[in-house]
Amino acid sequence: MTFIRTVCGDIYPSALGVCYPHEHVLCSPPATVKDRDLEMDSEAAAIQELTWFHQAGGRALVELSPADYGRNAAGLVRVSQATGVHIVCVTGHHKAAFSSPWVHDKSIGELADRFTRDVTEGLDGTSIKAGAIKAASSLNVIELDEEKVFRAAAYAHRLTGAPLTTHTEAGTMGLEQIALLLAEGVEPRHITIGHVDRKLEWDYHVAMLKTGVTLSYDQISKEKYVPDSQRVDFIVRLVKAGFGQQIVLGGDLARKSYWPSYGTGGGPGLTYILWRFVPWLRSEGVREEAIQDLLVNNPARILTMG
Repeated sequence: MTFIRTVCGDIYPSALGVCYPHEHVLCSPPATVKDRDLEMDSEAAAIQELTWFHQAGGRALVELSPADYGRNAAGLVRVSQATGVHIVCVTGHHKAAFSSPWVHDKSIGELADRFTRDVTEGLDGTSIKAGAIKAASSLNVIELDEEKVFRAAAYAHRLTGAPLTTHTEAGTMGLEQIALLLAEGVEPRHITIGHVDRKLEWDYHVAMLKTGVTLSYDQISKEKYVPDSQRVDFIVRLVKAGFGQQIVLGGDLARKSYWPSYGTGGGPGLTYILWRFVPWLRSEGVREEAIQDLLVNNPARILTMG
């Protein structure tokens, strides 16, 4: 039987619905010492934001905060139960700036054992199970500690079937991440490369897509990096080129100021993609079956285990 593993238990892939593949809901990373905007610690704000998301048609999201980024699995269960939004949480690690204290003195086998237990038994001393494994790289480099995480993630994937999802820094090192995971025996259909819309270079994206992986365009609404007009044009071009079944959409809204529910300003919130970005894609000729792939079918495929 195939399934998707959420914080509230396993569900059928057909039950997932509209899903964002890369978000942060409850987290308290070490960086909050310097930047409190990164500390997303209010369950009340999360419940409000995910309620609005649900009202807009959203049904699921993947929470990409591992332990080194202040994961709160128990809180995610409460938020999911209160809103009806499926939440998939992750094991694995973030880039070396966050993960090195957790990784540096561990072997690949030790890391893989922990990732495997997080998927099969429960994480953070709970029975809540991770439904995906995260690995990450730094700007223009995969550091040694990060390489260990990639290899351990691949090992744990082979044992559990849990999908792999990555962080690229500013969109760099995507091809290198893919090569590393493929060399470790991971099939491309189980790999999602994150933050690729920070580096909108056509040949680069096509090269990644031709390997068979899925690309996550998950910086939507962040005009400080790339205007959404460029994202729309790029995604429309990719869909027309036949890559529509290898693309997922998200916002990676990892700051309080991005969520209206925190009352800190006019952030885009989780409704932006459904209320603004998707209608924009439609206006540029993306058909409904392609929208269904981007929002529903592709996320369900990349998250499926078993």
